[in-house]
Amino acid sequence: MSADARLTELKLELPPAAKPMGVYKPLVTTGNLVFVSGHGPLRPDGSLYVGKVGLDVDVAEGKAAARQTGLAILATLKAHLGSLDKIQKLVKTLGMVNSTPEFDQHPAVINGYSELMAEVFGPENGIAARSAVGMGSLPGNISVEIEAIFELK
Repeated sequence: MSADARLTELKLELPPAAKPMGVYKPLVTTGNLVFVSGHGPLRPDGSLYVGKVGLDVDVAEGKAAARQTGLAILATLKAHLGSLDKIQKLVKTLGMVNSTPEFDQHPAVINGYSELMAEVFGPENGIAARSAVGMGSLPGNISVEIEAIFELK
């Protein structure tokens, strides 16, 4: 099943494609790779998941923020490529969690994103190399920021 068809089947609502908040591009294509700039957990209504995981936000809320960040990345890909069906596979993910120094469950939070990618692109093409790390802060106090590299067909 195509990635676009999976979006419909899963009844996933994409937020508006992110607009740059500085001097950068939301994504850059070189050769058959698409480098997606860091995205935050943008909801369809334009609001964001905010708060520090381990203080203001628990693991489940952080995981939901990571999933929503994945939807924001999909929205950017779809807006710039015209279709998610142009994606061959996810290659690499960097997941950053706005967390307290004591928090140590970063992978559990970023699983929200990784599980979404596996649902949309399938386990063979949607599960990639990944890093999940903690940050002392993120822009606008967002709970999660994720950047990714995809391969085009």
